[in-house]
Amino acid sequence: MARIAGVNIPTQKRVEIALTYIHGIGRTKAKEICQTCEIPAERRVHDLTEQETSLIREMIDRDFTVEGDLRRTVAMNIKRLLDLGCYRGLRHRKGLPVHGQRTHTNARTRKGKARAIAGKKKA
Repeated sequence: MARIAGVNIPTQKRVEIALTYIHGIGRTKAKEICQTCEIPAERRVHDLTEQETSLIREMIDRDFTVEGDLRRTVAMNIKRLLDLGCYRGLRHRKGLPVHGQRTHTNARTRKGKARAIAGKKKA
């Protein structure tokens, strides 16, 4: 198992896909990393040399904010919004969608499981 940015990435997958297991690296950044390090797209993680692995590790540490640092930054940004008491902060506090989505229907992921309203039955 290759360990990059504190994450064990799967050895049987292609490098481009395996890098997406790191929080903060998606498909686009993973492709960019592979191109910069000159690693072929079809190369698997277990086929990487130690030099290539260290090259990837150094590039990620140097150029990207990932894992713990990224999570901390996002959490601090949300906390700042909560402390300000702005609209987005209030939406975070109430556990509702923040980016203007409708809530009359949908939004179940943010709002949680639907609860029945007492006394709403028809007689």
